[in-house]
Amino acid sequence: MPPLVHRFDAIPSTMDALHQLAAEGAGAGTVVVAEEQLAGRGSRGRSWHSPRGGLWVSALLRPSTATEVLSLRVGLRVEEALRCLGPELPLSLKWPNDLMLGERKLGGILCEARWSGSSPAWVAVGIGINVRNPIPAALSPTAVALAEELPWSSPDAVLEVLLPRLRALDPGSSELDEVELSRLASRDWLRGRRVCRPVEGSADGIERDGSLRIVGDDGVITRVRAGSIELAEPSNSP
Repeated sequence: MPPLVHRFDAIPSTMDALHQLAAEGAGAGTVVVAEEQLAGRGSRGRSWHSPRGGLWVSALLRPSTATEVLSLRVGLRVEEALRCLGPELPLSLKWPNDLMLGERKLGGILCEARWSGSSPAWVAVGIGINVRNPIPAALSPTAVALAEELPWSSPDAVLEVLLPRLRALDPGSSELDEVELSRLASRDWLRGRRVCRPVEGSADGIERDGSLRIVGDDGVITRVRAGSIELAEPSNSP
């Protein structure tokens, strides 16, 4: 029997619903989709505006080991899926978990593990993509919906090309391979940009372990494993 897709009209959070299903024994590949999230969340506990017209989906993985590069791997799958709908879309990935369309944020990825001792019991992968949902005026300088570039697009059209790629995802090793590094290098939104936090310097690519490499003016290399990045120059970045 293929993994189930649980569809909801409006729920607090697809992630919370998926964690509950996982705790009840749901298999890898189980998916929760909502027309609207009433209490969606992004990274570091931030709220996530999730109105109707967007794609709000969470997928269940049951890897044998947890890996910090998972959000980057998922990002590559999401970007690949969207290029099936619009091959010329100016898509890129902003470390560690944002999907960019041009200079504005199109979506985000959130990975949450639940543990059994030192091993993951499961990992919930949440993906939020602005598709046809209206972007609030206050967010329009930094956020964008896919329909701006692809007027015919819909959440179901995105889900159709995304689901097979999510279900085929192999969390794999804790390091990115050469193919993944090459793909990330060509899609790295931050590369070459000046940052002021957590350290000053220029973003210089992504390492095998998923860390962001920042080169200071003195040539010292800092590898950032987690957290948020603040750009040094004015930008439309969220």
